[in-house]
Amino acid sequence: MTRREEIRAAGQPEPLSHYTDAVRVEGPLLFVSGVVPVDDAGRLVGGDDVVAQARQVFANMDAVLAAGGSTFADVVKVTVFLTDVDDRARINAVRQELFGETRSASTLVQISALAIPGAKIEVEAVAVVP
Repeated sequence: MTRREEIRAAGQPEPLSHYTDAVRVEGPLLFVSGVVPVDDAGRLVGGDDVVAQARQVFANMDAVLAAGGSTFADVVKVTVFLTDVDDRARINAVRQELFGETRSASTLVQISALAIPGAKIEVEAVAVVP
């Protein structure tokens, strides 16, 4: 049985979005490469809409997690890359829908561009395989 413990450190401010300070786990880990907002043919999904792009990213991630034997509830760390950090609040609602009450450790990075032209978001993750 895999053990997962969300950690909130005393004296730290409340997280800015849907994450916790750290997650301690035991068991085999699944490392998910950066997931971008594309369909199965590699075409950009969502146009200029970062929320639509985020939905595609997390749909793609759901498939990758399932293929590796995990779910969003098993994710212990995410790194979100955005071309505009101000989009954080807009994509956070999508994260909350999919992750539910489970919070992962999280890092957000603003970057100038992604490998897929027009992409505004990429997300990588680490999950426990139960």
